Amino acid sequence: MKELNLNENFGTLSETINALVKLGYNQDFNIKDECIVCHKTNLELSPDDFQIDHVYRFEGDSDPEYQSILYAISSTKFGVKGTLVNGYGISSDEAATKLIAKLNTHHTP
Repeated sequence: MKELNLNENFGTLSETINALVKLGYNQDFNIKDECIVCHKTNLELSPDDFQIDHVYRFEGDSDPEYQSILYAISSTKFGVKGTLVNGYGISSDEAATKLIAKLNTHHTP
């Protein structure tokens, strides 16, 4: 069986999320104020608590306005990995965009 890695193109948004789950990114993060939160575990992470491991962009074939971005996120401090989905372009969420901009200053490739 082929080993998966973050730099692969997994296909669609859902296929990529499924592949990331196999890589241990099993938390579903959402934006809350100036942090991200996993509602399943009630864990809140500030930008200093996690890093963006990889970014995937998707554009809809039938509708160019359907654009999304998927972040693979990890926190060594809390020992968790998960994903955060946000729209970009016209469909982006302003709070998420601000937080991601702040996060990008903490990201080291």
